[in-house]
Amino acid sequence: MSAQGKSPPASQSAKVLVIHGPNLNLLGEREPEVYGRTTLADIDRDLHNLATELGLELETFQSNSEGALVDRIQGARNQIAMLIINPAAYTHTSVAIRDVILAIGVPCIEVHLSNVYKREPFRHHSTIADVAVGRIMGFGTDSYMIALRAAKSLITASAARADG
Repeated sequence: MSAQGKSPPASQSAKVLVIHGPNLNLLGEREPEVYGRTTLADIDRDLHNLATELGLELETFQSNSEGALVDRIQGARNQIAMLIINPAAYTHTSVAIRDVILAIGVPCIEVHLSNVYKREPFRHHSTIADVAVGRIMGFGTDSYMIALRAAKSLITASAARADG
């Protein structure tokens, strides 16, 4: 069910969009003591493998540009059943990303590699926490895999409710 209480149409019941925010293209090189040595390409490969195992269709997208992220999320309207997003630095600042999540009307899971509450205080605030179904953080790259498994469970539960 979406933040607005609507279930996705059956025709899109198995498609998930994963959005990676700014600087995640530098994973594996950037602050490995915080983010590890796994690259974004590694994460996307693992996500695609798990999606196949779970019977989900998956698309991934990364941008350093807030506008490009908003455009991609808008483009997924009426095409996906679930959004998984690591807004990265935009977590703390982007009302535009929050608004587009509400606008597309599908459930969203917020993901972070690190536990933001063990980091600088400015990272503790999320502009999308209140519109997300849930938040998964602190498990490194496994945060994404946990989120994808949660997405599958939510999609399955939504389909079962729709079937009555």
